[in-house]
Amino acid sequence: MTHAEDLQKAAQDHLWMHFTRHGSYAGGEVPMIVRGEGAYIYDDHGKRYLDGLAGLFVVQAGHGRSELAEAAAKQAQELAFFPLWSYAHPKAVELAARLAEAAPGDLNRVFFTTGGGEAVETAWKLAKQYFKLTGKPLKHKVISRQIAYHGTPHGALSITGIPPFKQAFEPLVPGSIRVPNTNHYRADEISGIPGMSPEQYGRWAADRVAAAIEMEGPDTVAAVFVEPVQNAGGCFPPPPGYFERLREICDRYDVLLVSDEVICAYGRLGTMFGGQKFGYVPDIITSAKGLTSGYSPLGAMICSDRLFEPFSSGTEMFAHGFTFGGHPVSAAVALANLDLFEREDLLGHVTRNESIFRSTLEKLYDLPIVGDVRGSGYFWGIELVKDKKTKETFSADESERLLRGFLSKALFDAGLYCRADDRGDPVIQLAPPLIAGPKEFDEIESILRGVLTEAWARL
Repeated sequence: MTHAEDLQKAAQDHLWMHFTRHGSYAGGEVPMIVRGEGAYIYDDHGKRYLDGLAGLFVVQAGHGRSELAEAAAKQAQELAFFPLWSYAHPKAVELAARLAEAAPGDLNRVFFTTGGGEAVETAWKLAKQYFKLTGKPLKHKVISRQIAYHGTPHGALSITGIPPFKQAFEPLVPGSIRVPNTNHYRADEISGIPGMSPEQYGRWAADRVAAAIEMEGPDTVAAVFVEPVQNAGGCFPPPPGYFERLREICDRYDVLLVSDEVICAYGRLGTMFGGQKFGYVPDIITSAKGLTSGYSPLGAMICSDRLFEPFSSGTEMFAHGFTFGGHPVSAAVALANLDLFEREDLLGHVTRNESIFRSTLEKLYDLPIVGDVRGSGYFWGIELVKDKKTKETFSADESERLLRGFLSKALFDAGLYCRADDRGDPVIQLAPPLIAGPKEFDEIESILRGVLTEAWARL
């Protein structure tokens, strides 16, 4: 057997892939990605694909950046590992200071994790303990939005608003409440009020948070978890005024506003942090993914000074941590990644090209299957429909045949790695590396046009 054949057999026999229907590979090949360069990836047959999802909303600076690999190697030779359990090391300190400087408001305290789910878990635990220490011990519940994805650990999964992801693992952590999301394309059916403008719908959706807090009892609600642009369901940007109203509500009820920016931070929307794109200052930011451009795993919870204050003196401790949180190599890579952001002005590049990306994708509106194009920065969703006029969506069986039976493989075979998703209504999600530009946008549009035209013909 060749090395490639050995790898295929080992993948089939031993590797348990994440969120994967392994039965779909029975008797066939597992796709094997072996190399990346810029905005492209290559499989073990040498075929090139445009990475339309930046790996998993991660590879901001693009593939094959030698300076990030060199930063990792240099740090590993100097100090490969030491925990942050009562000790510090220089790279974690430098990175914490740099993130605090970049974060909005008084978000000056950084707690490192190894990924986004851990950052969300950390935020909920901190919210619970903070209120216990400040004389409000009943405040432990969290509010999140329908179809929102916040991670897979038991706490983060409890906050997640996608029932099929949760059912196999119940019972989960109690105290999580769901409110409507900001999908204005489906505002009529979500709200039951036809014809609302984006501003009216934003106000209505934010006010549902206030209603949920009142229903649960303000003395029991600790936090609201929201993404700047909601991922699951297909890139729901906030309607105008939504976050201003949500900030007012959280302040009124003494509820922490947690901005889950695992996807939206570090340039994905053209700003360092997602909340900055929409003009709000949260109490906590959860982040990961793009912090290192994926060259080493790292996450961070960044919180306001007041949330750290009860732990700043005396004997009180936040009894929480991770062995590899703030790993020296990961922190060194993150610092080099942020240097690269500044040197190449990646935030400015996204801001300058956002409207071009949008207008290129909006060319697809002439296809009968494309109902909505929405998003922000380099983070876009295309909702697929059976009827553009009525916005009729696909049934569960139709969606299964459309997305998994055809689109996912057809897009990949055509040279585009992206996500065809039906955690809400069927969508295609796009989030290329931040180095991408009009050339890559045109390639994305061309591939989508061909595959979606064929998909419609098959219906």
